[in-house]
Amino acid sequence: MTTANEGVSTGANFDAEGMKRRIAPTGGVNGDARRQYEELDEKKSQRPNYVSQQPGTSILTYLDDYEIVLAPLVFTFLAFFTRMYKIGQSNIVTWDEAHFGKFGSHYLKREFYFDVHPPLGKMLVGLSGLLAGYNGSFEFKSGETYPEELNYTFMRIFNAAFGALCVPVAYFTARELNFRRPTVWLVTMMVLFENSYATISRFILLDSMLLFFTLTTVLCWAMFHRLQHDSFSLEWWIALALTGGSIGCVCSVKWVGLFCTALVGIYTVEDLWNKFGDLSIPKVKYAQHVVARVFGLIVVPLLVYMFSFWLHFIILENSGPGDAQMSSLFQANLKGTEVGKDSPLEIAYGSRATLKNMGYGGGLLHSHVQTYPEGSTQQQITCYHHKDANNDWFFYPNRGEPDYDAEGPLRYVGDKQVIRLIHAQTGRNLHSHTVSAPVSKSDYEVSCYGNVTIGDDKDHWIVEVVRDAASNDWTQIRTLTTAFRLKHTSLGCYLRAGNVNLPQWGFKQIEVTCTKKNHPRDVYTHWNVEHHVNERLPAGDPGSYKSPFLRDFLHLNVAMMTSNNALVPDPDKQDDLASQFWQWPILHVGLRMCGWDDHIIKYFLLGNPVVYWGSTASLGVFGLLLIWYIVRWQRGYDELKPYEIDHIHYSGLYPVIGWFLHYMPFVAMARVTYVHHYYPALFFAILSFGFVSDHFSRPLSTKAQWAVYFVLYALVIGVFALFSPISFGMVGSSSQWKHLKWFDAWRVTD
Repeated sequence: MTTANEGVSTGANFDAEGMKRRIAPTGGVNGDARRQYEELDEKKSQRPNYVSQQPGTSILTYLDDYEIVLAPLVFTFLAFFTRMYKIGQSNIVTWDEAHFGKFGSHYLKREFYFDVHPPLGKMLVGLSGLLAGYNGSFEFKSGETYPEELNYTFMRIFNAAFGALCVPVAYFTARELNFRRPTVWLVTMMVLFENSYATISRFILLDSMLLFFTLTTVLCWAMFHRLQHDSFSLEWWIALALTGGSIGCVCSVKWVGLFCTALVGIYTVEDLWNKFGDLSIPKVKYAQHVVARVFGLIVVPLLVYMFSFWLHFIILENSGPGDAQMSSLFQANLKGTEVGKDSPLEIAYGSRATLKNMGYGGGLLHSHVQTYPEGSTQQQITCYHHKDANNDWFFYPNRGEPDYDAEGPLRYVGDKQVIRLIHAQTGRNLHSHTVSAPVSKSDYEVSCYGNVTIGDDKDHWIVEVVRDAASNDWTQIRTLTTAFRLKHTSLGCYLRAGNVNLPQWGFKQIEVTCTKKNHPRDVYTHWNVEHHVNERLPAGDPGSYKSPFLRDFLHLNVAMMTSNNALVPDPDKQDDLASQFWQWPILHVGLRMCGWDDHIIKYFLLGNPVVYWGSTASLGVFGLLLIWYIVRWQRGYDELKPYEIDHIHYSGLYPVIGWFLHYMPFVAMARVTYVHHYYPALFFAILSFGFVSDHFSRPLSTKAQWAVYFVLYALVIGVFALFSPISFGMVGSSSQWKHLKWFDAWRVTD
C-alpha cells in the first residue's frame, strides 16, 4: 500500500523531503516529475524526451536539442496555412458574420448596440475592420456579396490568426502537462488538423478568439501548477497574473469562459485546502497564498472584464440600435439621442411620457390592443425595449380630484400623490386587480381597463419617490433623474417588471405584474420618466446628469443575461442549424454555414472523425482507468509512485473535469444550441486522449511507441486531408463530395 504521504496531492506537505520529488519542484525546466519520467524511460533504453544529454554535431542531435523551438515553429506555420488557405475565396457574408461583422461596424461608427455576449471579441472585430480601412457602412446581411471597398479578407485573416495561434499554445500546454514528446506532437496535431477548428477560424466570428483564450488559460494554469513549490518567485507571480488575465479575456469574449474559470477555481480550492492541512506552512504564509490567489484569480480577471466594458462605453458614444437596453440617464448622455431631448424637467398632469423600468435589462412600460388569453382577458401590459408609440402614457389626476383641465393652472406630480396613467394609443387606464398574473402567479395581473371616464379606484397609483439625481426636493418628479415606485391604492402592491418573459401570445415581451412584496430596494419596482412632452412646460436639459459606470456595467450585464436566457427554441419554428448536446461528442451532425446552391462556395462545419471519436472514447477509457487504480489501491497494490499519482491527477483528471464543465451546462440549459458550442469542450477531450495514449504507450519499446504514434499521426492528418474541402470551400455541385457523407445527418450533399 502507498503511505498517506505518498498519496497526498498538491500542497499537503506532510513529508517535506518527499514532496521535493513531486510534480512541480523549484528546480529544472519542467519539474522533478518530468525528470523522474525521463529517468524511468532511460531504464528502458529510451532517449531523453526533451533535451539531449550528449552534445553532438549531427543533424538529428541538433534537431533533438532544439525541438522545443523548431517543432512549435513548424506547427505554427502549418496552422497559419490550414486556417488561411483560400480564406478570401468566398466573397459573401457567411453564417454569423452577419452578426459579428455588423457589431464591428457599430464600433467603427461608434454607435451603441446591444448583444448577449461581452464586448472584447467584437471590439477586436472592429479593430480588424479599422486596420482594413473599413468605414463601417456595410450592413453585413447574410448571403450578401461584400463590396469591393471592404477588405473582408484581411478581417478574416485577423480572426484566423487567433485560431492559428491555438496550435502552439496546445503544444506548450501538452509539455506543461508532462506528456512525452510523441504525445505532445499528437495533441498539437489533433488541434492543428481538426477540421471544425480550421473551418470556424476562417470567418469573422468570435469562436477563434474564445478558443485561443481558453487554451491560454489552460496553459497558464499548467505553468502555475508547475511552479507550486517555487511560490512567490517572479515566474510564479507572472504565471498567476497571466492565468488571471487569460480568465478575464476568455470571459470578456463569451460567458462560456466562466466554465474555464470554474476549472481554475476547483484547482485553487483543492490547492488551498491541501496547504491548509500542511502544518509546516506558517499561518502568515498561508494567508499570503490566499491573498495572492484572490488578487490574481479574482481581482485581475474582474478588472480585465470591467476594462473591456469601460472601453465599450468609451468607444460607443453615439446613439444606436441598442440604446433601449440601458438606463434612461445613460441614453440621455449618448450623442444624437432623442431620450430626454427638449423634454421638460418637471412632470405635470397632462404630460405625455414614457416610463422606463430601472431594473437591470428593464424596458419601457407598454400596452397594445391584444388581450390576455386567460385571467381577466383585458388588454395586455408588458415591458418593451424598442421605441414605439404604444409606450406613451398620460399623467392624469385620480378620480377623487378635479378633472384635468388643459387650460387650467399647471398641477405637478410629486411624492405621495395619487395618479392615473392613461395609455395614449388606446385611452385605457393602467389597472390591477386580484386576478393572478399569467406567469408569476404569486403576483397580481396588471392590465389596461376602462377609459378617461369609465373606471374605478383600481386605476389609482401612489407615487413613492426613491431618489432624485438632480434634487432633494421630491415635491415634483423629474424626467430621467427621479426614481419612483407606483403603489396600487386598493391592493397595496407595487408595479413590477422582472426578467420574466411572456409566452408567444405576449410576443415574448417582459411580464409586468403588481407584486405583493414591499422591497424598497427592488430595482424592478423602480421607474423613471424617459421621454416627456408637455407644450405648456419649458424644455429642460436632464441629460446633463451622468450615469455612474458601475451602475451601467451591472445594468448591461443583467440585460445580457436576461436576453441570453430568452434564447430558447421556438416550437413554432424549425431551426435546421440547431443541434442537441448528445450529437456533439459522437459527431452525429454538422452544420451548413451558407447556401448550398452550385454557384456558392460551400462550407460545412464538421469535425475530424478521428479527433472526435478518439477524444470521446478517451473520456470513457480514462474513467475505467481511474476505477481500475482505485480498486487496486483499495486491494493493497503499490504500483503507482507519488509522481505518477500526481500525473494522473493533474494531467489526466483535470482535463476530464474541464470537459465536464464545458459540456454538461449545455445538457441542462434550455437555450438553442449549435455544434460550435462543443468546441471548447473538445480541446479538453483532446488533452484526455493525449493522456490516455501517453499512459498506455509507456510500457512499449521506443520503436513500438513511435510506430503507434505514427499511425495516429497518419490517421489524423489523412482524415483531415480527406475532409479538407469542407474547410477550404467546396466549389461547384455538392454531389462531388458525396463520399464525405458517411451518415445521413452529415448533410454535405442533398
